[in-house]
Amino acid sequence: MNTRVAAIAELERRIGHSFADRELLERALTHGSVTKGSPKIGDYQRLEFLGDRVLNLVVAEQLMVLQPQATEGGLSKLMNQLVNYRACADAARRAGLRDALRVDASATKIGARDNERVLGDACEALIAALYLDAGFARARDFILAFWADLFEHLDAPTKDPKTMLQEWAMAQGMPLPDYRVIKQEGSAHEPVFTIQVGLPGLEPMTAVAGSKREAERLAADAMLTRHAGPTSEKTTS
Repeated sequence: MNTRVAAIAELERRIGHSFADRELLERALTHGSVTKGSPKIGDYQRLEFLGDRVLNLVVAEQLMVLQPQATEGGLSKLMNQLVNYRACADAARRAGLRDALRVDASATKIGARDNERVLGDACEALIAALYLDAGFARARDFILAFWADLFEHLDAPTKDPKTMLQEWAMAQGMPLPDYRVIKQEGSAHEPVFTIQVGLPGLEPMTAVAGSKREAERLAADAMLTRHAGPTSEKTTS
């Protein structure tokens, strides 16, 4: 048994499912560097699209159960914590997906196998493969198992949006976010600041608050929601 075959066997052991459709599993584990755009060789991109939707549905359903008093806005913020490429990448690592991935040698050399976005996308593809191979209930079981810790700590404090945006930007190879005061109104005792945050190639976002710090935080949160928000966090692939 070669290394990758062993890794796939370990993956199936950890997730508790042996795929009937082996070609489906192989497609879910194939990075785009292998196919290089060839329509004859399938990679995980289309499956990722489906898995993203399944993940959103399962998480939304579970949040409705766990947070019966939460408002729509509160539920949306919790979705941001639970459905993003970091959460998917963590689940991928725990499932043993890293070593099971089929990645081109050149992409492996530059760290694709350890890239959080690659792992996150592959995790969503695996969710779709489970859904297609064994039905919604099996995909749901996987998500509830590998997101269990996040569900258990929904009320734990999360990182400040400015910190999260900075980390996300760095992960994309971008410079630090640029915050600018667009407008300052009001009195010295009751100022109102309009802050804009920008990153190269992305639509800037603005926010208004009674302090620069709060306006920057709100602007950063808006940028994360627009460009790195739930499931998507995929402005670059």
